[in-house]
Amino acid sequence: MTTKSPSPERELLPTATPARTRAAVRELLRPHRALAAGGAAVMVAATAVGLLTQPLLGRVVDLVTERSPAGALTLPVVLLVLVALAQGTATALGMTLVSRLGETALAELRERFVERALSLPLDRLERAGSGDLNARVTRDVSRVADAIRTALPELVRSGLAIVLTLAALAVLDWRFLAAALLAAPVQAYTARWYVRNAGPLYAKERIATGAQQQQLLDTIGGAATVRAYRAETAHTARVTESSRAAVALTLRGVQLVLRFYSRLHVAEYTGLAAVLVTGFLLVRGGSVSIGTATAAALYFHSLFGPVNTALVLLDDAQSATAGLARLVGVVDEPVPPADAGRDELPTATAGVPPTVTVERVGHAYVPGRPVLSDVDLVLRPKEKVALVGASGAGKTTLAKIVVGIHRPSSGRVDIGGTEPSESAAAVGLVTQEVHVFSGPLTEDLRLARPDATDDELREALRRVGALGWAEALPEGLGTVVGEGGHRLTADRSQQLALARLVLADPPVAVLDEATAEAGSAGAGRLEEAAERALEGRTALVVAHRLSQAASADRVVVMEEGRVAETGTHDELLSAGGPYAALWRAWAEHRSGARP
Repeated sequence: MTTKSPSPERELLPTATPARTRAAVRELLRPHRALAAGGAAVMVAATAVGLLTQPLLGRVVDLVTERSPAGALTLPVVLLVLVALAQGTATALGMTLVSRLGETALAELRERFVERALSLPLDRLERAGSGDLNARVTRDVSRVADAIRTALPELVRSGLAIVLTLAALAVLDWRFLAAALLAAPVQAYTARWYVRNAGPLYAKERIATGAQQQQLLDTIGGAATVRAYRAETAHTARVTESSRAAVALTLRGVQLVLRFYSRLHVAEYTGLAAVLVTGFLLVRGGSVSIGTATAAALYFHSLFGPVNTALVLLDDAQSATAGLARLVGVVDEPVPPADAGRDELPTATAGVPPTVTVERVGHAYVPGRPVLSDVDLVLRPKEKVALVGASGAGKTTLAKIVVGIHRPSSGRVDIGGTEPSESAAAVGLVTQEVHVFSGPLTEDLRLARPDATDDELREALRRVGALGWAEALPEGLGTVVGEGGHRLTADRSQQLALARLVLADPPVAVLDEATAEAGSAGAGRLEEAAERALEGRTALVVAHRLSQAASADRVVVMEEGRVAETGTHDELLSAGGPYAALWRAWAEHRSGARP
C-alpha cells in the first residue's frame, strides 16, 4: 500500500499493510527463537514467583486474626523477603533477555532499511522528497526504538502478570475470578476503541510530520532564493500551515489518550468493587478465610498496574506500529536488479570508453509539462561535450537521464549497448552539491574504491591537484573531515569528489555544474582538476562557466528542452546564434566584474 502526499508532485515512499508488518516482525524474530524462548521462560518464572506475595500476606492476616504468637509470623515474613529477591533477580534477567531480543531485531531492521534506502533509484527518492525519508530515518526509527527498549519488556511482563494472576484468583476460588472478569468487557471495549481510532490517527500524523519537514527543508535549503524574491511571507505561511496540520493531529492524539484513561478507571472501580463484595459474601458464608479474601483483593489490586500498563502501552504500540509500517514499506520497496555484467564493463583505463547515444528523448516531471523534447545527442568515445543554456533549459534533467537517475518519458539512452540503469558502474556523476562524509579522509576516498591502496589514494589526489593540501592537514590523509572534524572549503570538497571519480574510474563521466560552488579564486583550479579527472573518459559537462565550454571538444546549446545548436566553440561563435549571444553576455559580465 502506497500513501501519496497531498501535493501532486510528491509520491511518498510506501507504507506496509498491517499483515505485512506482522510478517516482517516474525521474519526478524525467527532467527532468534532460542533467545525469545529463554526470555519468555525467565519472565514466566519471575511472574510466578511474584504471585506468592499475596497468599503470604493473606497468611499473615489469618495469623493475626487467629491471635497467633508473634513467632508464627517469622516464616511468612522470611518467605516474603526471599520471594522479593527471587522475583527481582529473575525479572532483571528476563527483561535483559527480552531487551536484547528487541535490540537485535531493531538493529537488523535498521540495516535492512539503510541498505534498501541506499539502493532505491534516485528518481524515486526525488519524487518522495527528502522530508519523507528524513522523517522515517529519524522520528519513525526513534519511535520504534523507544517502544522496543521500554514498551516491549513492560508489555511482556504485564501480559504474563495478567494471565498468571487471573489463574491464581481461580485457584483461590473461581468466584473471585468471575468477579474480577466483570472489568474485562469495559477494558476490552476500551482497547478495541482505542486501537480502531489510534492507528489511522498516528499514520496521518506521520504523513503530516513528513510534509512539515519537507516544507522546512525546502524553505531553509532555498533561503537565499526566497529572500532574493522577497517570498519570506509566502514561505512562512506554508511552514505555518504544515506545522499547524501536524500540531492539530498531535492534539487529537492527546484527546484520544485522555478519553482512554477515563474509561480504564471505570473498569478498575467496577472490578475491585465486585471482588470486595464477593470476598465479603464468601467470608460471611464460611467458604474462605479473611486471609484468602485479602489475597484475592490484593491479587486484583495488583492487576491495576499490569492491565493499565498493557493498555496504556497500546499508545506506544500504535505509534511504533505506524512507524514500523513506514520502515517496512521502504524495506519492501523493489529495487533494480544488480548488474549481472558489472565486472565486465569497460573502464577508462582498461579499454576504449563506450559511445553514449541519446535518441529522441523526452521527459516530463508532471504530465503535460515537458522539460525535454526530442533530444538527440551522441557522445563519441573520449569526447568531452559541454551542455550550456539558460536556467530551466533542461541541462540537468538530460544529465540525470544519461546517468540513469531518471528514466526518460520517451526515447532511449544507450551506453555501450546497455541502458544507464543497467550500467551504473559505467557512469560516474559529480554534482554541484558534494557531501564530505564524516571520518578520516582516506575512508572518504575509499567510498569510491574500498580496496584502494594508500599510494592509489595519493595518486588520485595528485591528479586533481589536491595532494598538497591533503598532506598538509593536521594528521595528513588520516585527518578526520566532515561533520565534527576538519571542515573543507567548497573547492576542496569538489576536489575530493573529483578524486573519488578518479578512483572509481568509470568510462563515462557526467559533471553537473561541478565547479559552480567555487569562488573566482578556486574556479580555475577546479576546472583544471576536472580536466585531469576526465582524461580518457567520455564526458558530459553541464557548464556553469562558459570557459568550460570553450575547452570542450563540442558544445551543445539547449533552449526550452531542445537542442538549439551544436558544434565546436569556434564554430558556434562564428555562427552568431544563441551560443554566441551567451558568450558575449558572459564575457561582458566578467569584464564588468573585474576591478
